[in-house]
Amino acid sequence: MTLLDELGTYLGSANTRAQLWSGLLEHCYLALVPIVLGVLLAIGAGWVGRMWPPIRPTLGVVANLVYTIPSLALFVVIPGIIGTTILDSINVVIALSLYTAALLVRPMLDALDAVPPAVTASATAMGYRPARRFFGVELPLAVPVLAAGVRVAAVSNISLVSVGALIGVGGLGRLFTDGFQREYYAPILVGVALTLLLALVVDLLLVLLRRVLTPWQRPAPASTGREVSA
Repeated sequence: MTLLDELGTYLGSANTRAQLWSGLLEHCYLALVPIVLGVLLAIGAGWVGRMWPPIRPTLGVVANLVYTIPSLALFVVIPGIIGTTILDSINVVIALSLYTAALLVRPMLDALDAVPPAVTASATAMGYRPARRFFGVELPLAVPVLAAGVRVAAVSNISLVSVGALIGVGGLGRLFTDGFQREYYAPILVGVALTLLLALVVDLLLVLLRRVLTPWQRPAPASTGREVSA
């Protein structure tokens, strides 16, 4: 049987299609929820680093240390810390949220540093208090730089979710373990294709979201060249 025949037979099963849909939804949950939580944590770290500059080096060191922890080890350790079972999906969500935050702390700080001092000085002169200035002026202006980091984190999360299949929670990653165990290539190829497709769709959505959040970066409409005579 050729590989195309294997794929046709595999995808022709209604049970298989139901499993693929279920695995894709689980993969989205396990990858996207940590992105939101990680961004919130990174924003909090950016706020702390902005308000207390001496703590910035510590934030960078902690972020680097967290990101160097092997993902599989973190998936196994978290249940012992928070009291969940090893097969609970919340373990993967927490681990990937920490990875996302660790990956975004440095871009968050750099993005805030890129805000022109004249802008923050003007906001302060207008009566903006630190919290209002941060969330109303500095953070919106930091979105373009931060968005690049979020795109990298999103693709990283979509890839790392598959590792969770080794402990029984991995979305599309289960297709890989199933294929390896049975030496059956069809689920592996389908899993790779769906993972790549999901990463592409999420990346495009993040680009669209960045454009929505930064209307000032849109190109101005072209002039028609017509002049209204007096």
